[in-house]
Amino acid sequence: MIIKEVRTTLVRVPFVDPPRWSFDYDRPRELVVVEIETVSGIVGMGYLMPLSGGIATIEACLKELIVPQLIGKNASDIEQIWQQLWKSTYWVGRMGIALFALSAVDIALWDIVGKKAGLPLHRLWGSCRTEVPAYGSGCWRGLGGDGMVEKAHGYVEQGFQAIKMQVGHLYDDPTDVENVRKMRDAMGHKIDIMIDVNMAWTADRAIQVGHKLEPYDIYWLEEPVIAEDFNGYFRIVDALNMRIVGGESHFTRYDMRPFFENPKLPILQPDVMRGGLTEILKISAVSDTWGITLAPHLFHELMVQVMASVPNGLILEYVDFLDDLWENPVIPENGMVRVPERPGHGLSFKPEVLKDCAVTA
Repeated sequence: MIIKEVRTTLVRVPFVDPPRWSFDYDRPRELVVVEIETVSGIVGMGYLMPLSGGIATIEACLKELIVPQLIGKNASDIEQIWQQLWKSTYWVGRMGIALFALSAVDIALWDIVGKKAGLPLHRLWGSCRTEVPAYGSGCWRGLGGDGMVEKAHGYVEQGFQAIKMQVGHLYDDPTDVENVRKMRDAMGHKIDIMIDVNMAWTADRAIQVGHKLEPYDIYWLEEPVIAEDFNGYFRIVDALNMRIVGGESHFTRYDMRPFFENPKLPILQPDVMRGGLTEILKISAVSDTWGITLAPHLFHELMVQVMASVPNGLILEYVDFLDDLWENPVIPENGMVRVPERPGHGLSFKPEVLKDCAVTA
């Protein structure tokens, strides 16, 4: 279990179905892949998909600040390693790049421990279910109102009982409200509709627009304001008759502390890139104390391991960002994701992906 080598690979590959966060979004998929090998030949893999650039910066952080601290360590000392990396990079990376780099390492270490034990992570942690519901995400604002509806119909035809659409950034308020109306008319009242604002509004604007959305039976309104505006979140919760959710842009349970001190958000959406698997398990435990459930941000193929092992896992976010890159993709069936039973997290990239799509920093 002693770590002898850490390898990083940057991957750049076109999307199969490009996201349309804007009308002209045109970037490839960019990933940081970290492989940690022990002296006995066990290889654990961690990965990041930052979505907005920065993969070369993350790799530089890994090489300068992270990897030198790993060689010679026991890969099963995950908590000790997490704390050491957290404290040693605190001055320059309490949030941001250093946490992304730490998270990739943390994912790889858990993969090693699972492989050594011969258990999938959800059983290593204590399994409580073997399948988890998912919602169809990716009804992107850049598709326009009718395009979002068309994408949602595709999800419903696959058996999903919930979808997520976007508002804000591209449209004025009347257009956003009209797009939501179109979606509800198209979906009927048996399909849940989540709405993602992606931090586009102020609290005041969220309250004004939110009141206009209330008649359309919205399941949740996601990230209405910037991550730092906790008081704004709480004002919106108090003003609207709908669930307000967030958390994907927050780093670790420390950054989420106001949500626990004022448990007004019923659902939190931690991102595994902002603290790793170790931190999400802690966020789950603290959240459960306050009756808060989890709906993690993206990475359903990895998050299913967490959600199958915690009592307060609500639902997974499904987007087909990486399905074509895995040797054994984790595909929902009738809106449910079955947990892989392969040791570790059970994920491995196709060899040609790491070979043919690798780029240099």
